[in-house]
Amino acid sequence: MPDFSELLQGIIDFHWQYLVMYAIGGILIYLAIKKEYEPMLLLPIGFGSILVNLPLNTIWETNGQDGILKIFYEKGILTEIFPILIFIGIGAMVDFTPLFANPKMIFFGAAAQFGIFFTIITAILLGFDLKAAASIGIIGAADGPTSIVVASQFAKQLLGPISVAAYSYMALVPIIQPPVIKALTTKKERMIRMEYKEVKVSKTIKILFPIVVTIVSGIIAPISVALIGMLMFGNLLRECGVVERLAKSAENELSNVVTIFLGITIGSTMKYEAFLRKETLMILGLGLIAFIFDTAGGVLFAKFFNLFSKNKINPIVGAAGISAFPMAARVAQKIAKEEDPTNFILMPAVSANVAGQIGSIMAGGIVLAIVPWLLSH
Repeated sequence: MPDFSELLQGIIDFHWQYLVMYAIGGILIYLAIKKEYEPMLLLPIGFGSILVNLPLNTIWETNGQDGILKIFYEKGILTEIFPILIFIGIGAMVDFTPLFANPKMIFFGAAAQFGIFFTIITAILLGFDLKAAASIGIIGAADGPTSIVVASQFAKQLLGPISVAAYSYMALVPIIQPPVIKALTTKKERMIRMEYKEVKVSKTIKILFPIVVTIVSGIIAPISVALIGMLMFGNLLRECGVVERLAKSAENELSNVVTIFLGITIGSTMKYEAFLRKETLMILGLGLIAFIFDTAGGVLFAKFFNLFSKNKINPIVGAAGISAFPMAARVAQKIAKEEDPTNFILMPAVSANVAGQIGSIMAGGIVLAIVPWLLSH
């Protein structure tokens, strides 16, 4: 006779909290498919959150043996392999030429990281310890892989909500940024026109740039080398011109494969026991604050810059200094076009957005370096 108790184990082990997680996973999948918000990430994250909240959780562990998602988590996330491989792909996609044409935009890439440090302080005031606060604040990097790297080192227990917040708010940049920009600027400021001159950048400079940036960042913030180094390695593949197959593979095949594993593994960290807690709501709220203050920091820096400059910067461009590439640049152009259909600020916005890629990684490296130092003193 069959042992019906074994057949019914899934029903016996079912908890009402699973339904909540199915709903959360369903919302992420809905946003990915219906709204097309970062579908390559939100879709696997949403499905992963459903998988890991099935009764008995056999996909994580069964009969004392590691399940496939636990293997992905331990070998890909805790070792930081997945997020760091993603940086190679990002580097192969990014063209730094707009930044060479408008180098002062590097300051906007730095100013738009303000939300990180503001949120760290806020999280500490709300009772999080320094490592947890730093992990939450880095959501403001608007860079999912950087958030994963910092959280995996400082607050593994918060990796799920931090990763979900980082990627969700990246997807919601078109909703988050416009109200902040409009609240901090006048119509006249949003109508400022900016000249963009095409600059012919030699191949030598394009090749030297990733090499020099890697060396400089390695000297200034050695702990950031894994992040900035892989980004710049991907960019070197793109710009050197002699390994086109490798560059295309990094940009397409590597990025696509790692994104699949990264997304579903991040989803697998959303076990209801760890996710359905008061801290999760606080992290989601603080992540939103980080994005809002990132945007505000970039906009206000542009306004401050205009006090001393003859060639005015459209403050909308400052908001593009976050790392959500290229979405933030597109949002900036859309807002400018709403005020003046003939105003074209896309290229300056792309310059700031590219600078934000570097700025977010450097900010992550600084946090990784400063937090252990503060704890040891």
